[in-house]
Amino acid sequence: MNSDRNIKIIPKEDAVFWMDGNGVWHNEHGPFEHPKIITYFNRSIQKDELGYFVSQDLEGTEERVYFPHEETAVFAVDIRKGDPVTLVLNTGAGIPVAPEQLYIENDALFMESPKHLIKFNQQTLAKMAGLFTETGQGLALVLNGKSYVIPEK
Repeated sequence: MNSDRNIKIIPKEDAVFWMDGNGVWHNEHGPFEHPKIITYFNRSIQKDELGYFVSQDLEGTEERVYFPHEETAVFAVDIRKGDPVTLVLNTGAGIPVAPEQLYIENDALFMESPKHLIKFNQQTLAKMAGLFTETGQGLALVLNGKSYVIPEK
């Protein structure tokens, strides 16, 4: 990024939109409904030392709006089976599943990555149903014939 660039910061306390615990964007009128707007917001998500924000260029100034969110702003919204099995994130990025980084908390599945805490949405969990098995130690993910028990926090 060009260090001479003007950046306008909107703190999350002043944001007029937020993301709920299921990755749904909201404003004072309710949840966002237009798919192109939702996609635009999701693809604009970035993170720095101040937290998650969306940005846009306004007349040569980058406007960063830090927004309130629950556990995380990054969600696994799809899965691509293959080698490796890859998560598709709401940001548009893809990341291989790291079974050792999975955990369950409050009936939700999460994966810790170097950059983000990723929460799995319900549609992704449904697509993964055939990859899960119940073991004596609890729920496990089976990849390439190997079973990985998913710990609960």
